[in-house]
Amino acid sequence: MWDEEQHAASVSSRFARMAGMRQTLHEITVTTRGKGLYDFTSEVRSWVKACGIREGLLTLYIRHTSASLLIQENFDPKVQTDLERFLARLVPEGDPIYEHTLEGADDMPAHVRAALTQTHLAIPIAEGSPLLGTWQGIYVFEHRCAAQARSVVLHLMGE
Repeated sequence: MWDEEQHAASVSSRFARMAGMRQTLHEITVTTRGKGLYDFTSEVRSWVKACGIREGLLTLYIRHTSASLLIQENFDPKVQTDLERFLARLVPEGDPIYEHTLEGADDMPAHVRAALTQTHLAIPIAEGSPLLGTWQGIYVFEHRCAAQARSVVLHLMGE
């Protein structure tokens, strides 16, 4: 068991380390050409490197309800095609179950797809770089048919 003095010293040392932490925000616009995955890993890597934070946590958040974020294989484009085909089967357009059709036949399925995938990611940073696997890339997954400009907010915290 720790006594109060040991506990206070432990908490103080943690706060001292946290005092050296920095954080920064950035926004990236990813232009899409309709449904599919759009790799923006290089933009993320460049920004993280320019920030000068060596170790920390990067959070990415997409500011839309009809697109999502994925970490996915970046080697074989067939993976991306297969993901799109799977979601088309799982969440078809034109299903009579949808009442929200004001913005087009692809809009409600896009909302469902975004709900089933992710709108934010958390990636550790070490040695000034995102800790992605060899074949991993960071993607906007566009769920609408028309071209869009998607805003992704990056928040980096570390030292």
